[in-house]
Amino acid sequence: MNSCGLRCLFILLSFPYLLQADLSSDYYSKTCPDFDQTLVQVVTDKQIAAPTTAAGTLRLFFHDCMVDGCDASILVASTSGKTSERDADINHSLPGDAFDLITRIKTALELKCPNIVSCSDILVGATRSLVKMVGGPRINVKYGRKDSLDSDMNRVEGKLARPNMTMDHIISIFGSAGLTVQEMVALVGSHTIGFSHCKEFASRIFNSNVEHSADFCPEGMNAKYAAELRKLCANYTKDAEMSAFNDVFTPGKFDNMYYKNLQHGYGLLESDQAIAFDNRTRPFVDLYAANETAFFDAFAKAMEKFSEQRVKTELNGDVRRRCDQYNDYRG
Repeated sequence: MNSCGLRCLFILLSFPYLLQADLSSDYYSKTCPDFDQTLVQVVTDKQIAAPTTAAGTLRLFFHDCMVDGCDASILVASTSGKTSERDADINHSLPGDAFDLITRIKTALELKCPNIVSCSDILVGATRSLVKMVGGPRINVKYGRKDSLDSDMNRVEGKLARPNMTMDHIISIFGSAGLTVQEMVALVGSHTIGFSHCKEFASRIFNSNVEHSADFCPEGMNAKYAAELRKLCANYTKDAEMSAFNDVFTPGKFDNMYYKNLQHGYGLLESDQAIAFDNRTRPFVDLYAANETAFFDAFAKAMEKFSEQRVKTELNGDVRRRCDQYNDYRG
């Protein structure tokens, strides 16, 4: 390789976002023709057995892709020598059913076409199928991602939004991931399914001055809703698994009820309720509350764009044989 070639390679490896992945909808048509059929079958079986799998997998997808792109780095287990993203504090509540689903799909595909399908493509494909399965829009996804060669807990902080962050901060985080304010509002609509643990919103409903008081109501929240949440989460400090549905009315259906809830003070998380009042985000909340088709279209396009950002290629990734371990793992 001449000096120019070496310089170009150095630049690409130093700035991986410059790498262009060759993604396509039929990427596995020749190398693993049963890919989609196998994935959908495993996803269907798992969702029927554990109905919270859809919301859990969608959350796993976001926690993976917000940190350096959709590269399955969230799936890597920590070792004695290194703590992975999976063990960052914000990821401790990620559901086991979602990890189990990816393991099941990977195992089935390895039996059919060994060392072909990446874990990152599996996570993206599973998320697409589950969103559709629970009533959401069809998301056009492409494949060809490679899995990351690194997963570091220290890379997580500042990449994922927390419920108590300001709207400026949240918009900045999504902006760093290449997403506009409108795309952010559309993607946050994923909270139309799933639940949140009481500890994630306890500081909002339990005021230190009037704790457990029936007349305390957080700003922007429906008073009766706040009172019911306090009853539900009364013992959350003793039971860390206590939780509430993000969408109190249609928690298992992917629809636009989430936005309607925000308009009437039924936003569970402080950050969710805030988007209904901020001048930058409220117009999109109102639009999606009034028009589910507009929400579905915006969500599908944002998901497609998001899933294709900062994709790993042969130069900075590979296809893991096991999703929770690197290929050179020696135990």
